[in-house]
Amino acid sequence: MNGGDAPVLVTGGSGFLGSAIAAALRACGHHVRVLVRPTSPRTNLAPGDSLFEGDLRNRASLANALKGVRLLFHAAADYRLWARNPEEIVQNNVEGTRLLMEEALRAGVERIVYTSSVATLRPVEGASATEEQRLAESGAIGAYKRSKIAAERLVEAMTKRDGLPAIIVNPTTPIGPRDVRPTPTGRIIIEAASGHMPGFVDTGLNLAHVDDIAAGHIAALLHGRVGERYILGGENVFLADMLTDIARLAGRRPPRLKIPRAAVYPIAYAAEMMARIRGVEPFVTLDGLRMSRHRMFFDDAKARHELGYVSRPYREGIADAIAWFRAHGRLR
Repeated sequence: MNGGDAPVLVTGGSGFLGSAIAAALRACGHHVRVLVRPTSPRTNLAPGDSLFEGDLRNRASLANALKGVRLLFHAAADYRLWARNPEEIVQNNVEGTRLLMEEALRAGVERIVYTSSVATLRPVEGASATEEQRLAESGAIGAYKRSKIAAERLVEAMTKRDGLPAIIVNPTTPIGPRDVRPTPTGRIIIEAASGHMPGFVDTGLNLAHVDDIAAGHIAALLHGRVGERYILGGENVFLADMLTDIARLAGRRPPRLKIPRAAVYPIAYAAEMMARIRGVEPFVTLDGLRMSRHRMFFDDAKARHELGYVSRPYREGIADAIAWFRAHGRLR
């Protein structure tokens, strides 16, 4: 699908992944329209993009942003692992998705790429999970995971029942430039590159350069099958190895202390108590600790086979993230 005259709407276009998707679309010749909240930072917006202010829970703002749109990328999400009111996360991710998809149907949008998450998948001990390992909402840890599962099931149901022309992608953990908020993983990179992480717990995750995940979204638009789900990932990495790579790239000593998970729980309790007082998201959360019991390793062979998806070595994403954080004053 070439650019044409019709704009492509990217929700969350000022965010980490959303801005990468917008950049990939511009490179393909598309006219990009971004939906952002009035309070969202503008750092990642490009001069040529059409800016529409709105909110996923405001139906009128969604209808306005979708006028004349043929293609939609729904990348906006509330990815907090902690909130004073966890129901906010659920409302943003589930109700916001429902309203947007309903308005997309009314607007006659021809093709949708919905950004879900590997949070909707069940980790497999000693192996890498695929799209087949669905996680039940009842088994999900925390409001974020529950909300992403519910939103993904909603999109699937609307695809079957209402003919919603949606392809679902399940990114793993993006790393790289433009992590303006930053994401929880971006905060780990900042702290480790600053020498503030003396130890680690035994866990692992799948890391991919944010620009590769964005390119995977474009590949899903072009080659994905409506109603299908595609993991967009990179390399499975132990947290200890990730922290070692960050330290070496930042010119610091790698952490050597393996911390028992049980020893971190009191710290997480205290951090969340302070967060309730100060209103600032804690660096360590109870839900994050509970999730870390499982190594979040994934297999993206389906996307590579069906979409032609490719990803670079994850260390390039770490290096690009460190360079961006340093250039924007987040690292001293």
